[in-house]
Amino acid sequence: MRMHYEAGIGHLGGNLSCLDAMMVLHHTVLRPEDAFVLSKGHSVGAYYIVLWSLGLLSDADLKTFCRDGTRLPGHPSCHAQPEILFSTGSLGHGLSLAVGLALSGKLRHRHRTVWCLMSDGEWQEGACWEALILARRNDLDNLVVLVDVNRLQGFGTTEDVARFSDLPERIAGFGVQVTRVPGHNVTELCSALSPVPGHGPRVLCLETVKGHGLSFFENRMESHYLPLTETQYLQARQELADLA
Repeated sequence: MRMHYEAGIGHLGGNLSCLDAMMVLHHTVLRPEDAFVLSKGHSVGAYYIVLWSLGLLSDADLKTFCRDGTRLPGHPSCHAQPEILFSTGSLGHGLSLAVGLALSGKLRHRHRTVWCLMSDGEWQEGACWEALILARRNDLDNLVVLVDVNRLQGFGTTEDVARFSDLPERIAGFGVQVTRVPGHNVTELCSALSPVPGHGPRVLCLETVKGHGLSFFENRMESHYLPLTETQYLQARQELADLA
């Protein structure tokens, strides 16, 4: 929150909706041989915080967020950190990259899992469905897709923009394993992210809240674009202190 406030950068809402899942994934599930693709690139702030929590970024690194000459821009850059495999942010392409990695791993008999974090609004891009078809066709059981279902996108709710309230059912229609998961419940996340034997890729639809944890940002469009004001920042600090 401080990183975004000091940089004067928005997109905090989408970062807060997926931060819990990213922390659980990287601290309890992800192995050194696995790969992670952040398709919803506007939530890279959450990814930087995860890497910081793992000791891979310093406090000084975070202070350069979105500044001139930084290695930590507002969307992922493959030149920033070894863990960031692809530059993403033009939504709808991360799944194709993850499918390519998973297919390569399967053909080479590499025992690794490819994880891809997407937004729900991304699924309005046709490339996502083409990638899903390819993943199912090749039974990529080494691919797990996390969908941050916070139901808000750039111009409104996903229901108002594209009638996407039934996204899990649409995905399941392609013969893919789909599980709904409370996206802010650590216990449920740990269970859902555990390996599950079976054929084909898995899709976990994370039921989340955009702007989670901040009363003035939860489920509000403002959390998508607008940076925190000083008043909001001070209020947010107090709310988090009260939770602690």
